[in-house]
Amino acid sequence: MKKLINSPETVLAESLDGFAAAHADIVILGEERKFVRRKVLTQGKAAIVSGGGSGHEPLHAGFVGFGMLDAACPGQVFTSPTPDQMLAAIEAVDTGGGALFIVKNYEGDRMNFEMAAEMAGSEVLTVITDDDVAVETSTYSIGRRGVAGTMIVEKIVGAAAEAGMPLAGLKALGDRVNARTRSMGVALTSCTVPAAGTPTFTLSENEMEMGVGIHGEPGRRRVPLEPAGQITEEMIAAIAGDLEGRGDAILLVNGFGGTPQMELYLMFHAAKAQMEKHGFRLARSLVGNYVTSLEMAGCSITLSLLDDEIARHWDAPVHTAGLRWGM
Repeated sequence: MKKLINSPETVLAESLDGFAAAHADIVILGEERKFVRRKVLTQGKAAIVSGGGSGHEPLHAGFVGFGMLDAACPGQVFTSPTPDQMLAAIEAVDTGGGALFIVKNYEGDRMNFEMAAEMAGSEVLTVITDDDVAVETSTYSIGRRGVAGTMIVEKIVGAAAEAGMPLAGLKALGDRVNARTRSMGVALTSCTVPAAGTPTFTLSENEMEMGVGIHGEPGRRRVPLEPAGQITEEMIAAIAGDLEGRGDAILLVNGFGGTPQMELYLMFHAAKAQMEKHGFRLARSLVGNYVTSLEMAGCSITLSLLDDEIARHWDAPVHTAGLRWGM
C-alpha cells in the first residue's frame, strides 16, 4: 500500500487539521474534531447538518459553507460518525431555527443520526438520500444506497435554508429532490482503506464492476471492460428506467477519486447523448470529484430532474471548499 500518510491511526485527524487550516476563511473545526462547521452562522436560520464516513471527500466537510451545510460530522474511513458528534454539531450551529439532518441510506448512519435526533434538545427533522439504482441492499445499506445524489440534495436544501425557508419546508424539499434524483456507478479498480492495507476487492485488467457502491460494495455484476459509450448506455438506461418523468435535468458525472478529468468529460459527452435519447434535456451540468471512494478508478452518473424552484436553488450562490459559484 502506497499512501501519503504518517500512520493509518492518525490519517483522519491530520487530514481534518489540514482541511481546517486550508479553509480557515470558511470553516472551523469543532472540539475533539467531532464536526466541521461554518465560520459565520446566520441567526434564526434552520441549520443543515450532514456527515458520514470519511474517504468520500469533498463530501461532506467540503460542502460546509454559505449556501450549503452548516456542519458536517466526519466518521472514520467508511464508518458512520457517532451520535455525540451530531449532538455537538447541533449545539454549535442551531441558532433557533432547528436542524435538518441529511443522511445517506446506510444502516450505521441512519441509526446514529436517529439517536442524535432523539437526544437533541431542539427540533430535528431528517431527509434520507437513496438515489442509487444499482442494488436494493448491500453490505452497508438498508434499501437503496445514498450516493452522489446526496450532494445535489445538500446544495438545493442548503440554498433554500439560506433564503429563509423554515424547517418543515426544507424537509419536504429535500425529500422531493431525492425522489427526482437517480445515480449509478462503475468501478475499474478497488480502493484501499488505510487501516486495512489491502484493496477492498480485486478486478482483473479486463474487468469492471457495474453498479459499484461508494464503499467498494459489489454492484449489479462484474463484467468485461467495455468502451465508454456502452458503459454510459447501460448506466443511463438503468437511471431512466427508474426515474419517473422526463424534462430538464442536472447531469452530474462524479469521479471516484482515481479517474482523470479527461475521462470524466468523455463520460459526460457520452452520458449527454444517452440522456437525450431517453427524453431528458441537459439544463445544468457538473463534472469532477465530489463524492469519492478514496483512490478508486471509476465514476458515477447522476440525473436530477429540475423544476423552477429546484433550478433556482441550484443556481443560488454557494461558497464552500468543494463547490462554489455566484459569489
